[in-house]
Amino acid sequence: MKKKLFWLFVIIALGVGLFFILRPAFVEKEDSQSAVRQAQVVRRDIGSYVLATGIIKPKIGAEVKVGSRVSGVVERLRAQIGDVVEAGQVIAELDDSELRAKLEQNTAALRKAKADLEYARLNMERQRSLLKKNFTSRQQADLAEKEYETALAQVAQAEANVEFAEVQLGYTKIYAPISGVIASISTQEGETVAASLAAPTFVNLIDLQRLEVQTYVDETDIGKIETGLEAMFTVDTFRNTEFEGKVTAVYPKAVIQDNVVNYIVTVDIMDFKDRVLRPEMTANVTIYLETRRDVLAVPTSALTRERGEYYVTVLEKGEPVQRQVQTGWRDDGYTEIISGLKEGDYVLIAE
Repeated sequence: MKKKLFWLFVIIALGVGLFFILRPAFVEKEDSQSAVRQAQVVRRDIGSYVLATGIIKPKIGAEVKVGSRVSGVVERLRAQIGDVVEAGQVIAELDDSELRAKLEQNTAALRKAKADLEYARLNMERQRSLLKKNFTSRQQADLAEKEYETALAQVAQAEANVEFAEVQLGYTKIYAPISGVIASISTQEGETVAASLAAPTFVNLIDLQRLEVQTYVDETDIGKIETGLEAMFTVDTFRNTEFEGKVTAVYPKAVIQDNVVNYIVTVDIMDFKDRVLRPEMTANVTIYLETRRDVLAVPTSALTRERGEYYVTVLEKGEPVQRQVQTGWRDDGYTEIISGLKEGDYVLIAE
């Protein structure tokens, strides 16, 4: 009885030992099987695109530096940084006392010129009447006509001086040329501004509804870009929002940064998605080049490359076999198959 129990324990021990010896082989086979999955060759749309980084900039005419065309003391500023203003709104006023006095002086000169004109007209008519009766000479009549013509010219000059003074007086009020947001103010109330060759800047005004993305595209991709292409971009401020755009221009001149040649491509923002975008924000841009419709495609992870050729692994009679394929375009996760596979085939993908 003891001998039978002994052999029973020996057999059990050998079985347990054999299980632990063979267990890694079983586990490895199971893991290797679970690490491979199959994907079917299907038809889908494949899109090609160019990725680039850009900066949001105001469009031409969307950023205006508003200044003064006359010299004077800033009497009042009607806007502060961040204020939204409409086109034609007064944003600053200069002291107009000097220019108003100049206008009154020119107005008085105009009244005098008109009075002189009336006297010259009466004198000319009197000389003409006397000449008909031979009571005066032709020389006196001609002199009267000349004085009348001179008076006419003086009135025209006085009127021009009044008009000029009115225009100058109008320049003491600074109006917003466009609607937008006050970005900066460079002058304060009480300061004296001097208008010479360059108009002194009062405020910097930006229209936040007229922005675009200036994208830097590598020279290897610039040949694929043309106006009218659709684009999409995101900014770090609104990471989960995709903004739609369209390519509007490709700059002919290169921009060289750190010995890398790039070309600026402008992307017009089609929809702001109720978000407030601001100049100098960094944008991650995707420019869609073309879409190939209804082509054979497999997951890109199913492809391997050897000596410049692409291969996939397929099952033939239950055995994995490498097959050479010719590839086309790629997009997010999928590659077009031009030859080597047919619709419905299965390829193996290593996880």
